Amino acid sequence: MASRSRAAVACCALVLILAPLLGHADEGFWPFNRIPKAAIKQAYGVDLTDAWLERVQQASVRFPGGSGSLVSAAGLVLTNHHVAMQIIQELSTPERDLVKNGFVARERSHELRAPNLELVVLQQIEDVTARVNDAVTSTMTAAEALAARRAAIAAIEQEGEKKTALQSEMVTLYQGAQYHLYLYRKFTDVRLVFAPEFDAAFFGGDPDNFTYPRYALDMTLFRIYDNGQPLVTTHFLPWSATGTKEHEPVFTSGHPGATQRLNTVTHLEVLRDHSIPANLKIYGAIRDALATYSKRGTEQERQARDLFFSLENSLKSWRGQLQGLQSDELLGRKRAAEETLRKAVAAQPDLDRRFGGAWEAVAKARHELRAYNFERVMFEGGLALYSDYFNYARVLLRWAEESQKPNGERLPEFTDTRKPQIERQLGSQAPIHPDLEAVKIATGLRLMREMLGPDHAIGQQLLGGKTPEALATDLVQRTRLGDVSYRKELLAGGVAAVNASTDPLIVIARLLEPISRQLRTKYDNEVLAVEREAYAKIAQAVFATQGASAYPDATFSLRLSYGAVKSYQEDGKRIDPFTQIRGLYARADQHGHQAPYQLPDRWAKAKTRLNVTTPYNFVTTNDIVGGNSGSPVINARGELVGLIFDGNIQSLPGHFVYDGLVNRAVAVDVRGMIEALNKVYDAAPIATELLAASNASRPTAAAAHWQHQAAA
Repeated sequence: MASRSRAAVACCALVLILAPLLGHADEGFWPFNRIPKAAIKQAYGVDLTDAWLERVQQASVRFPGGSGSLVSAAGLVLTNHHVAMQIIQELSTPERDLVKNGFVARERSHELRAPNLELVVLQQIEDVTARVNDAVTSTMTAAEALAARRAAIAAIEQEGEKKTALQSEMVTLYQGAQYHLYLYRKFTDVRLVFAPEFDAAFFGGDPDNFTYPRYALDMTLFRIYDNGQPLVTTHFLPWSATGTKEHEPVFTSGHPGATQRLNTVTHLEVLRDHSIPANLKIYGAIRDALATYSKRGTEQERQARDLFFSLENSLKSWRGQLQGLQSDELLGRKRAAEETLRKAVAAQPDLDRRFGGAWEAVAKARHELRAYNFERVMFEGGLALYSDYFNYARVLLRWAEESQKPNGERLPEFTDTRKPQIERQLGSQAPIHPDLEAVKIATGLRLMREMLGPDHAIGQQLLGGKTPEALATDLVQRTRLGDVSYRKELLAGGVAAVNASTDPLIVIARLLEPISRQLRTKYDNEVLAVEREAYAKIAQAVFATQGASAYPDATFSLRLSYGAVKSYQEDGKRIDPFTQIRGLYARADQHGHQAPYQLPDRWAKAKTRLNVTTPYNFVTTNDIVGGNSGSPVINARGELVGLIFDGNIQSLPGHFVYDGLVNRAVAVDVRGMIEALNKVYDAAPIATELLAASNASRPTAAAAHWQHQAAA
């Protein structure tokens, strides 16, 4: 597997964009207010109308950490099982393990309300770049400019909420060149409708993760309720009854997480040599601790399952990114692209004066960060006390302090517009498992001691002469932060209550606050502020020398990507774009039905009822990264044809580059989902609701044109 991954990543480096932001072929994460309609029409003959885009935008749902879509007129929402797994686990008990055994609500009265889940749907986008930048004067330092922009952003967000009653969030594009205000409708009554067993959703487990072919039913359905009734909406994606086929143009609408395609070569080298290896070390140790804890028993495995799965996924992604950055071809071509841009800037005195020093500024900031970054990660990042308990303590302490300040002078995550989210977080009824928390805290403390050294003054003060295991056990036994009513009491009591608290995690949060604040301020002023200005200049240099047809890096804000269902070559072999249900059974047989290739009982019993030639998973050229999980795959008619759940191994360097020859997004086919609902899960009412609007939309002229071309 490792050798295959290295070869695939090296292949990915061979074809690389020659400019840091310009879209080529199917590349790009396009905001809905700047869709490249002409490029899409030129590539695929599809005219995307404003009505098409509006419906897709308002059918697109953001989950915590992932994406989803409205797929029925009665508020059904489709996402991935792995996006929903934490929620499913929170609804589970030792006696009713919904992650392991799955869940089907055959009547609406059986749907389970998800605790503390908030979904948001984008309603409006407003370009407020000028308003944000007007707060900055030419005499300000980078730190002063950052503070001025933050104050302006806080005021604009607050104004947006008062004016529209929608949730208001500022989105920073091109790492500081543009600022757009996103306004969301939020829903807090969300109920679980359907989830398959973990073994069906994640069939093949970690060995198959980021590979293809795949045979996974990585889907979950929720329903949004509004005022106690299922949401009534016309903004949903009709379910395609016929699915898709090879070469058909398709679109994904989702929330890709942070990418680094604009990053300078120096910045990428720091990621390669320091940041990603540190992530692998830290989170690998936590993963190993969870694996050991899971071996204690069935209940311990259940408690740790979601976090363990999440860490396994992240570690594999980081390893792929690192292999990409270790490729001479990738960084060589990045370096050539950067040199070309810098020469174009240097050739024009006005551009050189405005933008010429940006690359050196990033290099200086990144190199100076290395001296204190481990301290920042451990204390300000909270990894030394890695736990839900400490997260609660930190939020309570910071909100008490920050809420006393004028709104524009606070840390961005503690402005007034964030208060509802803070209240929801602290009021969460999600279960906390003390023994698991103790393992996590002990692991964090061991990492702190290892990475900062046993003689680090704050580390010694924090441990107080105890071993990490002894301190973790003591903290977990004495804390009251697992009690929702106590957290609410501290939140309501403000500074006085938090300062008077003797809870050991609150005491530790107070102990760490001076060094945490110091490290946060240093990073904000010397790295974040500097890079905001420097990367804004680099983006503006691209616009000035190569035109304005550029897409911004991903920011976990709603984006559209376009591409096609398409095969690819791996090790000289054609990889067919579709798998079929029969491949699931063949793969299970091949591995002796041993984990992670075991089939749930329902699937074993349903084999004779299934049409095993039904398409199950497929791949597309759509540009996606983490955060796109749960994104709908949509055809030119605006119908749902698939559900993004993964990328192939060649897609992992996609945080830095896109290679349309081999980069593939992996999706569950709508036909496979319906076949499973009807014949495996006895969920015909759900399947009927999904298919009810399958004929609601008619082909556009562009879609009909494509169908004619494909048939020819």
